[in-house]
Amino acid sequence: MNWKNEVKAWLLMSTGLGTILLLMGSTFYVVITQSFGLFNMTGESEFSLAFWANIIGDSVLLSALYYTVKVSVLGAFGAVLLSYPIALWLRQPMYGKEVVIGVLRAPMFIPGLVAAFLFVNIIAYHGVINSLLQLLGITDSPLRMQNDDFGWGVIILQIWKNLPFALILVSGAVNSIRDEILDAASNFGANRWRRFVDVVFPLTLPAVQVSLILIFIGAVGDFAFFSVAGPRNTYSLARLMQATAMEYGEWNNSAVIAVIIMLISAIGTLLIATVLTPLATKKGEVK
Repeated sequence: MNWKNEVKAWLLMSTGLGTILLLMGSTFYVVITQSFGLFNMTGESEFSLAFWANIIGDSVLLSALYYTVKVSVLGAFGAVLLSYPIALWLRQPMYGKEVVIGVLRAPMFIPGLVAAFLFVNIIAYHGVINSLLQLLGITDSPLRMQNDDFGWGVIILQIWKNLPFALILVSGAVNSIRDEILDAASNFGANRWRRFVDVVFPLTLPAVQVSLILIFIGAVGDFAFFSVAGPRNTYSLARLMQATAMEYGEWNNSAVIAVIIMLISAIGTLLIATVLTPLATKKGEVK
């Protein structure tokens, strides 16, 4: 009877799961084949590697690739690293904890495009920060902070927007650690830092791994933050893909960029899993 129940369960899931896989699979298929000259929007369709050859050697693509990966990595790690001390702090009983948690989760309810415009108004040449610095006499003239070449504005936005998500996962992992485990580590002579390194960090690494992967994938494909707060002399991959398709009408080249975005997401996922998984299973004595 167990196999019959399993078959029924799979049949029930197939209605929703099958639809999702069909839609996603067909989309991936069209994008990948379009990058090789098939499913052309205009003209005849024929298999060709010319679009990949044109894009791979393009300096604009290489610049966009470096910029996107740099900002996405710094944004993902920044959000997760910042969530750790906050999660450890919220683990302790305190008055008004619910209010603090509500404020920290507020960015989840603000659309990315709205957040980008608000952030730009704050750091603009005549924005809030520059006005405050001049009012306090710290600077004589406004500072140039908007659309910086390095991408700090986008990194800050990525951290701010993804911090609540990382905090939910990391806090759940931190709060699941029983006090008896930490007390046992203390009895063996571990100080606060050793308890974090040898107990808290390994036990919360699965949540950290999931957070890094999901935030990195979202940041690689982000369009709003890069378009509004990013530098004007460098494209992001998502912005380059949109411009290639909508402004220049080169849909096959745009499909190549889309496939590159998917490959970067997959490679980043594998790297994060490869690096963090051994750390989560590392064994040793508490010193």
